[in-house]
Amino acid sequence: MSNLAPTKREVPVNSLASRTGLAAWFRPYVTSTVGSKMLVAVTGLMLTGFVLAHMIGNLKIFAGRTALNDYAAFLKSLGPLLWVARIGLLVVFALHIYLALKLKKRSLEARPINYAYQNTMIASVSSRTMLWTGLAILAFTIFHLAHFTFGWVGPVEANGKMVGNHEPNDAEMPTRHDVYGMVIHGFRQPVVSILYIVAQMLLLMHLGHGIPSTFQSLGLNTPRTQRMIRAVGWLLALVIVAGNIGIVVGVWFDFVKP
Repeated sequence: MSNLAPTKREVPVNSLASRTGLAAWFRPYVTSTVGSKMLVAVTGLMLTGFVLAHMIGNLKIFAGRTALNDYAAFLKSLGPLLWVARIGLLVVFALHIYLALKLKKRSLEARPINYAYQNTMIASVSSRTMLWTGLAILAFTIFHLAHFTFGWVGPVEANGKMVGNHEPNDAEMPTRHDVYGMVIHGFRQPVVSILYIVAQMLLLMHLGHGIPSTFQSLGLNTPRTQRMIRAVGWLLALVIVAGNIGIVVGVWFDFVKP
């Protein structure tokens, strides 16, 4: 009796039951409109989670110099894991933007001529400007990295480049970057603070519409839950933006002491 089961030579081990590769299974999610929207939603959720965690970590500035510098030192101590997370986040960010631009291009190609009458009263400003607020957030992210991470935009560190765990002149204590002083010095520059607040308002608009839309794209939104999901989305966006702007205000009004 012949063996009816295919051999590994006939069917590669990374093939599905249909004998097609994993790439063939994944390709429709990138090329189709529905699949692209789902990937935009998933990557958007991942980025929202990062923004929330980033905000919570930065709020340690209100606990004092040691708390924030300890947090920064812990992240740096992760070594290769930190770079893996950074690269992964960069890939997610790039995929999110690429698919959003692709969907917008596909939408414009489907209707090259605008409506004679723009009946957009139902659509909110946030929904109509999602692409532009997203690109503005991308530009600010690049500036934010150049300013605080790489130090390319003027001096960002106060009292020298390195400080000790307790006293900068204590030779017995290991030295580390003074992230606490860096943030205070950065937000005492009016131009930086204004740009930061404007970017946070754009982030509020983007997240306020984007979070509820994520559930819509994933098929998790129903008429019963639509109002609640929208409220939770805007509430979460407000919490993130309020926390970030609160750091700027804290520096301005000396709630955060140098």
